[in-house]
This record gives sequence, structure tokens and C-alpha cells, in this order.
Amino acid sequence: MELRKKLCIAVGVLVLVMELGSCKFVFKVQHKFAGKEKKLAHFKSHDTRRHSRMLASLDLPLGGDSRVDSVGLYFTKIKLGSPPKEYHVQVDTGSDILWVNCSPCPKCPTKTNLGFRLSLYDMNASNTSKKVGCEDDFCSFIAQYETCQPATGCSYHIVYADQSTSDGSFIRDSLTLDQVTGDLQTGPLGQQVVFGCGSDQSGQLRNSESAVDGVMGFGQSNTSVLSQLAATGDAKRVFSHCLDNVKGGGIFAVGVVDSPTVKTTPMVPNQMHYNVMLRGMDVDGAPLFLPPSIVRNGGTIVDSGTTLAYFPKALYESLIETITARQPVKLHIVEDTFQCFSFTKDPDQAFPPVNFDFEDSLKLTVYPHDYLFTLEKDMYCFGWQAGGLKTEESSEVILLGDMVLSNKLVVYDLENEVIGWADHNCSSSIKVKDGSGGVYSVGADNLSSAPPLLMIGKLLTILSTLVTLAFTSLA
Repeated sequence: MELRKKLCIAVGVLVLVMELGSCKFVFKVQHKFAGKEKKLAHFKSHDTRRHSRMLASLDLPLGGDSRVDSVGLYFTKIKLGSPPKEYHVQVDTGSDILWVNCSPCPKCPTKTNLGFRLSLYDMNASNTSKKVGCEDDFCSFIAQYETCQPATGCSYHIVYADQSTSDGSFIRDSLTLDQVTGDLQTGPLGQQVVFGCGSDQSGQLRNSESAVDGVMGFGQSNTSVLSQLAATGDAKRVFSHCLDNVKGGGIFAVGVVDSPTVKTTPMVPNQMHYNVMLRGMDVDGAPLFLPPSIVRNGGTIVDSGTTLAYFPKALYESLIETITARQPVKLHIVEDTFQCFSFTKDPDQAFPPVNFDFEDSLKLTVYPHDYLFTLEKDMYCFGWQAGGLKTEESSEVILLGDMVLSNKLVVYDLENEVIGWADHNCSSSIKVKDGSGGVYSVGADNLSSAPPLLMIGKLLTILSTLVTLAFTSLA
């Protein structure tokens, strides 16, 4: 197969939104136990059930992997509508809404190599669906509000980094997720949410071999499904993932993690992405010079919607030079950007680990099997890239994607505005808390059924040579 198809990558997408406004409502209220004999056990039982509903833990089955020579994306299975129907969507911390392909959609993909059948959402087939009108509060949170047409309702338009687009309208309908009810047990949790109904796709969204039914954004915005569930009391704004790039799949859960213990670092406030403060980098103890703007402005982004890791050019060159000084190899360039080499030994025994030191003494250690990938037998390539990423203020940016986040439990705690991680076997399990104080195990899943070496690229694939252009306006 052509190397170009093997070397496709993707980046997360940002949807610009405004903050939710505050609303006041007045209801007639009657106490649940009015007129009944009151017993403490009744109150305790009521509170236990309420807390369990209020602070639910959710288990999202996970498929895919971060390997460039394989699937190259992570996806989950959700249910929409009444009666509920299954859809497979990419999980992405770099975007803020859930959208799925909708019927009719002549330009939507019709097949995928990911081992499942693609589905089109049909609002006419759901008993609980409703279009989001121009007058709906949700419509005022998005950029298309001023151009909203009453006849068509509240619409969205997304342009991705490779110039692929998704257009459609917002729908309010029932979303069914798996609520954790016991050790390795789940039950359905249904809630009305707003999501995008995509009826017109272009670019890789139309033609990708690794097509999915849509994208589920886990960004910080109040338009995300996580924030919508938190607003109704059905979940906390805390989620975690453990991405298994060895066996595929892993763990994706919503809720407070009880174990393993995860050390955290503060999120940089008022950012659209998950930014953290990087204080230093070293290659097995040999320090690297960080651009001052990276340290000063918190210019390091954690993003599960991106496969590789991107660095300012000078830092990238220093990183490669320091690694290859420890293990000399003859590098050659593939597809104008990937540094590759022939090697017949165990890379974990020969190459050094790379350490990232963050605020509050949180360390991220990236091992050779995390930052190297095999292109073919005895040929390895670095997962590091010279991205040239910059913000609107021209500050340089580091972007850490799935490859360096794999084989670690990563926790995003939006309640306390921290992110943390710990090395973990992502084919095992973690323990999460529910609202009643119960602690339950959540196990790993692997929805993937495609052959592990199938070269099927990543959703919204773009050649890495386009990354510099795509991120010049990164906010």
C-alpha cells in the first residue's frame, strides 16, 4: 500500500461558542413526603437514589487505536432517539459538540473499514426528536445565531483543518448512555441533549475509508454533551480515558476516578483547548531548551483528537538530535516530514524516554514504544512532528496527541480545572465513584474488529505538511 495512505493523520477541531446565560424558572413544588409518615430511612433512601441520578458515572465503550499503521482514531458507541438506535462516533477533546450524519444525506459516507455499519440519524423515526428553532436558547450560543432562518431552524457549519466541512441543523432528542450500576455493570441513562444533524459533508468526511457516524466533542464549552449532562445533574464535568495502542480500544468514562490515584496539574484558565503549563523537557535527563512563550503562556495543549505530537521547529530539531545522539541511526525523510530509520533491535531497550515536567511537579514520561511507530518490518518513524503551531498572538504551541497519551489514564476534571494522568494498563479496569458514594469498576472495551495492520488512516485525515497552515489561527 502507498506510504501516503499509511501516513495520514488528523487533528481536533474547534467550534467557537459563547458562554451559557443564566436562566430563572418558577415551578410549583410539593415535598415528596408531604402528608406521609416521615422516617429517616425514607429520606436516606430518597437521597441515595437522587445522588446516584445526580452524579452518575458513565461507561463509554471504546474502539480504535492511535497507531499510524492501523486505525488511528478512537471511537465510541452511543444511542440516539426513541426507540434508541446505535451510532459510532469519534471521541474528541478538541471539539465542543456532538454531531452525526443525518438522513437524507447524499454526500455522507456509506461504508467504513472499522468493522461496523454506518447509520444515518432520521429525526422522523424518533418519537422524541425536535428541531432547535432560532428562538431556542441553545441557538444563541453558536456563531450561526445571527443568520438563523426560522424556516430551517438553528444550523451549524464546521470547517476542519483539511478543509472538509460538515453542515446541518441542531436537533434535540434523547441520548442513551451506559450508566455504571455496579462492578463492570451498566444500565441505560437517557437524557435530552442538543446535537448536530449533519446533512451535507465534503472532503474526507465524505470519502474517508475510516469513516464513522459523527464526532462527539468533549471540549470545555457548555455546548458539549458533558456540560449538557452536568447542567441537568446527570453527571459531573469529569471524564477520563485510557487509550490502548497495543490491543486497541481501552477505557472512556465520565465520573470521578477513585483509583488508580492520579496526580494533577492546573488547566490554564480561559482557554478553548485543554492547555497546561509545561515547565521543562528532557531526554533521559538531558534538558531541552523550551521557547519562553511556551513556558510563559501555557502553550501546551492536550488533545485526544490529534494522533501525533507537534513542537516548534527548533524544539523538534533539538529533540530528534538529542534522541539520536543516545542511539545513532541513519535518518531519512518519508512524505517530506516523517523522520524514519531502519532498526532490527528492541527500540525500548535502545532509545531513551522523553520526560515532560508540568506545573505542580506532574511528570509525563513518553517511552520509545509511545513515540516510535513501525511503518513496515524493521522500519520505524518518530511520532514527533515540527508543527509550527501558533496562536493568534503568534505564540508557539506544543500539541500532545494520542500517541503520547496512550497507555496512561488521563483525567480531565473540569470541576476543579485540573488535568492529570498515571501510567496504567489500559486493557484492565479503573474504579469510579457514583453520587451515592459507591465505587465501581469500569473495564476496558475494544469495539474494533478490523485487522490490526489494516492501513485505513484517520477520520478527517490530512497530510502533516498541511498542519502548519491549519493551525496558524489556533486560539
